[in-house]
Amino acid sequence: MNAEEGLVILDTFLKKSLNEVQELVFRKAWEGETYSEIAETSGYDANYIKDVGSKLWKLLSQTLDEEVTKSNFKSVLRRRSRRTDSAESQSSVFQIKSQNAQAVMRNYQQLSKERRETEIISENRGISSFSLETRELEPKKSLILNSDFLEIPSGSVPLNSYFYVERPPIEKRTYAEINKPGSLIRIKSPSQMGKTSLMHRILAYARQTGVQTVLISLQRADSQVFTSLEKFLRWFCANVSRQLNLEPRLDDYWDEDIGSKVSSTLYLQGYVLQQIDSPVVLALDEVNRIFEYPEICSDFLPLLRSWYEDASELEIWRKLRLVVVHATEAYIPLDINQSPFNVGLAINLSEFSLEQMQDLALRHRLDWAKDEAGVKNLAPLLAMIGGHPYLARIAFYNLVSQELTLEQLLEEAPTIAGIYSNHLRHHLANLQGHPELAASLKSVVTSVEGVPLEAIAAYKLESMGLVKLEGNRAIPRCELYRLYFREQLN
Repeated sequence: MNAEEGLVILDTFLKKSLNEVQELVFRKAWEGETYSEIAETSGYDANYIKDVGSKLWKLLSQTLDEEVTKSNFKSVLRRRSRRTDSAESQSSVFQIKSQNAQAVMRNYQQLSKERRETEIISENRGISSFSLETRELEPKKSLILNSDFLEIPSGSVPLNSYFYVERPPIEKRTYAEINKPGSLIRIKSPSQMGKTSLMHRILAYARQTGVQTVLISLQRADSQVFTSLEKFLRWFCANVSRQLNLEPRLDDYWDEDIGSKVSSTLYLQGYVLQQIDSPVVLALDEVNRIFEYPEICSDFLPLLRSWYEDASELEIWRKLRLVVVHATEAYIPLDINQSPFNVGLAINLSEFSLEQMQDLALRHRLDWAKDEAGVKNLAPLLAMIGGHPYLARIAFYNLVSQELTLEQLLEEAPTIAGIYSNHLRHHLANLQGHPELAASLKSVVTSVEGVPLEAIAAYKLESMGLVKLEGNRAIPRCELYRLYFREQLN
């Protein structure tokens, strides 16, 4: 049994599929990697990966009604597989899922044999050990690949990855902006388009210049954090303190008579920014999660704007530089003079161009992608996936690691036998949990023209990366999604 077969077994027991990070931990743990190794190769914080793993084994323990740990989960699933095979009540379900898995398994059957074989100029393998300027001048000399080197597409692109494709002039603009006191950078793009990868590079560059960094992902916050503005702001301020190695002193500054917005502002101004000697870049990832809580959103977003504006009047706030990362526009009404989404440097990440697709293909040593003939060869893939960075990485990874031609890939792409089966299945599972979104997407993929959607549904589908918004109308983000969801949702 391999990881893919293990996931098939899990699907017969779980009410809801694992999310992307849970599945990443599952696969890597199956291959024997430690939490630290998973964090290093995926670009996530080590403590976050450890927390995801802990919660994953707890979820499996509750689901399977026996203790499941990182050390025994494979044996538990093998045992459950035998039980499932012998149980008539579940055999038909497993047979269908197994057939799907067998079609997909060729995409993963060599993963256990692959190993990272990377030689980096720096002994520490980190971006901070050599200048970004040098890397920009010689992007393909920072790593030496052998023919077996591949990087599994999963999560954000690691800092030392050879497969990160820059999108000039975006990187240079953000590096220049983050050097400015009191600056604000807004990065917007749908899911899996590269915004978190860019954010990590901005933070790495800032650390090179001697600036401290804080990263707060709203995706990691417990649901109870969003039950009130006060709980959210206390969680936020405590996180900032801990990451700057400061002892949280919330109670010294919190005063219910003046409210949590003023209290949090005084805490940052009177304590955090006073205690640090150098500027700090505060990056907020997955900010769109807060859009689901209008009462908190309508107070917190204007608060971010006020901190940014305070830098023009108060020297202490010039120490703070903000990076705000979100997947869609805020779908709650905000005063134009209070919104943080119309100030600072706006970065909208779009799909890869044909030239960038060619660059990524050549980094995977696909010789048929060279020169003008290569551009023509890549055109059908671009037409299918629309230059989606993550889908492109999956395509090139599989073209190198499997005995698969581009023609076969394109023919099978929108089917359960294709290389995108797992990616598409995750989206389908999410839609099945939100019938109103499924109905909205169905209207989009079955129409030959753009379809006007209710605002919140449109923004959520855009955030998921399934549609593009052109004016007041939505269209499928790529032909892959049109073909697959037209079939599945009908």
